[in-house]
Amino acid sequence: MDVQANLVHIQNDIQDICNTIGRDPNEISIIAVTKYVTIERTKEAIQSGVTNIGENRTEQFIEKKEAIHEEANWHFIGTLQSRKVRDIVNDVDMIHSLDRKSIANQIENRASKPVDCFIQVNISGEDSKHGLHPSEVEAFIEELRTYEKVRIVGLMTMAPHVDDEDVLRGTFKELADLRDGMQAKNEPHAPCKYLSMGMSNDYKIAIEEGATHIRIGSKLVGS
Repeated sequence: MDVQANLVHIQNDIQDICNTIGRDPNEISIIAVTKYVTIERTKEAIQSGVTNIGENRTEQFIEKKEAIHEEANWHFIGTLQSRKVRDIVNDVDMIHSLDRKSIANQIENRASKPVDCFIQVNISGEDSKHGLHPSEVEAFIEELRTYEKVRIVGLMTMAPHVDDEDVLRGTFKELADLRDGMQAKNEPHAPCKYLSMGMSNDYKIAIEEGATHIRIGSKLVGS
């Protein structure tokens, strides 16, 4: 698998979509999801021009971060256990899975500087997915008002694994509408500018609905 060719293909997709809908392609960050690939493949991705690496498990995150010295932005995109926050919080650039006060407390107590976080929202309502119910997001953001180390930069969701474009589009649109409402509040601790949504099978639809961070695994680095 040629990671560089895959990256160019995805970048071309982004350019084409943005040309069609009138977005700036520079607004969109590609995060290479490397949980299923080796340290060597992750290095290859960075050397091919990938600037954002996303890991799902704390142990793998630590192992790859310590082994890879190439410059990259590191994103933690998986479910985060409260007791594991201390292991990654000062080595990560963004956390995409904040959905509990206990995690926010650990970030606040353990971080040496403010951490950019996405609140994970379970738009689809599936039991298999983590995240807050959409109705809980506003109150959760309000609860974090006094936290100096937790900066809410956006919202994140995972769409259902279906081929129904209307279902996917509806999921992404609901998250975008929720983000718009939170952003309009102009809270200093929660600028809520970004949308982390879209993966290998649905990133094109996610971009059309406003995604700023797309999380690509198999289509970019393989599985």
